[in-house]
Amino acid sequence: MSDSNSEFPTTIGADAVFKGQLHFEKGVRLLGKFEGEITSAGQLVVAEGAALNGDVKAGIVRIDGNVKGNLDAQTKVQLTSSARLEGDVQAQRLEVAEGAVLIGRCVVGVNGKGRADAEIKSATQTASSIPTAKDKTPIPALAGKK
Repeated sequence: MSDSNSEFPTTIGADAVFKGQLHFEKGVRLLGKFEGEITSAGQLVVAEGAALNGDVKAGIVRIDGNVKGNLDAQTKVQLTSSARLEGDVQAQRLEVAEGAVLIGRCVVGVNGKGRADAEIKSATQTASSIPTAKDKTPIPALAGKK
């Protein structure tokens, strides 16, 4: 069973409301409500019916409930079919199940942060060098021509 007590030694119960900063090493399962910042090398699971309002930096993040905030995962972010995320995602892997809601920006891939910054800068430079007509609409490129 993947959600065993050894993987998730800490559980914030369904009747709990917690505000502040949470730091942990292993896994945490959120069944209630949390507002603040979560930091961990371990796994965070936001259960169906749970609510998180804040930013997360963790090894793995699985969302079954509602999250408003940015997620930064070392390994992956999983959004199950009952998940609702309003915020930006940065992770090596992103898994989104059918039915999940994601409202935000995503940077996904190995070394996502550094690569994304370089790609955005490159794309911005490329876009600024596209010739435009007097009314500022881009002129279509011809295949094979530079």
